[in-house]
Amino acid sequence: MAHLAPPQQSQLPPTGWDGRIHDVRQYSEDSGIKVLDRSISIVRAVAGGDKTLAELSEATGLPRATTHRIATALEVHNVLARTEDGQWTIGRALSHFSGHSSPRLLSAAAPIMRDLVESTGESVQLYKLSGDTRTCIAAEKPESGLTYTVPVGSQLSLTAGSAARVFAAHSLIDASPFPADDLKEIRATGLAESIAEREVGLASLSAPITSPNGSVIAVLSVSGPAERLVPTPIKKWGAELHKAAQQLTEALR
Repeated sequence: MAHLAPPQQSQLPPTGWDGRIHDVRQYSEDSGIKVLDRSISIVRAVAGGDKTLAELSEATGLPRATTHRIATALEVHNVLARTEDGQWTIGRALSHFSGHSSPRLLSAAAPIMRDLVESTGESVQLYKLSGDTRTCIAAEKPESGLTYTVPVGSQLSLTAGSAARVFAAHSLIDASPFPADDLKEIRATGLAESIAEREVGLASLSAPITSPNGSVIAVLSVSGPAERLVPTPIKKWGAELHKAAQQLTEALR
């Protein structure tokens, strides 16, 4: 007499499934695709802070050769990058994704930018990377007086201007035209400035806005007539801009 096999249980999630099965899969870090899981573990480790190859290998539990091979592949796609001293850091591809002009970024920036206009009396802009340009995604200006206005949606060059210098300082653009010593100072101080670099008579200063993992997602700028931003843009409004950039960064955490 033939024996009937017991009925197989349905592979469909039960009614009212709330995603907990997905959570278990997510936290197990095992998708069944080994190279993908290893790549994600490397990116997560670097997101927690720049790491040498040895530190990255230790953090992920992967052999050094495997770590180097995958990290190098991720570098090709700009998911990871290397700092001047050879450490692995988050690359510009992830910064582009996280720097999207989300409603949260714009809503958090609006009151901070208005306060910065009030304290400086100058125009304020927020930029993000968009391909080989930087795009103004938000702008505020004083109600009166001589101002420099950048319309929202304007795409500007990455070869001139303080905002471009900030993006370059954090390795977010290719073939930077700026001196390496200048970029090193920008990383150290968190501020960049330019005088008549992009347009005659215009001066500006900029500061990075970072995500929780430390990658630059946008740049906050103050701009105005060079004759008003004296003796230098940073000496004039650097403290105010730095404070505003920190406030916006904290608001996004």
